[in-house]
Amino acid sequence: MIARHETHLDRIDIWSALAAPLPAGVISWRQDGRTIARDGRYLGRFVAYIEANTVRERLDAVVPGEWDLTLELLPAVVGLDEDANQGACSFKARLQILGVIREDVGTGKDYKQAATDAFKRAAVRFGIAHELYAYEQNWVQMDGDGKFARPVEDPAAAYERRYGRSTPAIAGSAQDAVTRAQETPRLTPAAEDTRPAQRSLDDVRTTDEPTCPKCGGRVWDNRLTKRNPKAPDYKCRDRSCDGVIWPPKGDAAKADKADTAEKGERVEKAERVEKAEAETEEIPF
Repeated sequence: MIARHETHLDRIDIWSALAAPLPAGVISWRQDGRTIARDGRYLGRFVAYIEANTVRERLDAVVPGEWDLTLELLPAVVGLDEDANQGACSFKARLQILGVIREDVGTGKDYKQAATDAFKRAAVRFGIAHELYAYEQNWVQMDGDGKFARPVEDPAAAYERRYGRSTPAIAGSAQDAVTRAQETPRLTPAAEDTRPAQRSLDDVRTTDEPTCPKCGGRVWDNRLTKRNPKAPDYKCRDRSCDGVIWPPKGDAAKADKADTAEKGERVEKAERVEKAEAETEEIPF
């Protein structure tokens, strides 16, 4: 019995080490979607991401020789939303670690991009880089709206300035994650198969924010930025979930449109106040 207990603790340490927050230096930012124009400025939404090599290095460091990846080419799927970032090809990744298997699908413009996307998505199922889903929306001013437009500010610096931190609040060291796992019992991935994927921000939703109709997680609010009025108003933040909330019809649509307009006015007012404060700070004394 003692030997089995020690083995269980070792497994907890392994899963915790895999899910430990990544160092800030390996996290990059890329633009997601098209540049939009608002109040005479061009804005682009940026999302945090990591390279596939970062996932491989985490696996080799924690479970060297104990993991295996299998990729299966899938037919391309064309989305209904014209603004959706659908790829030309898709892969299904099957990642096995210590006998536990996780699968997910990735898309891309070519085989390499789709394969690495699938690999990273499958790794998230084990908790690797899960903190990337805890980032808030990061809108950064662009120098134009053309194909080669560039941000006028480093997205990482813009996020830190807006939210007061460069990483989500869940960040910490790998050793802290192992210590917490030893103090608080956790289920192994095999026991979590029947549970929906956990989200670190589920408990801090705003009161008026809806939830994903499929997994119950947080959603992106696309009402102010979407170009196609028939596109979903909300989309699940979990990239592995396809839950969406479509625009309401009839009287409900009118009420929702009015609410969206009011929200847009509040956002624009907040941006004007922020801009005025920034201009005030630049006045020399």
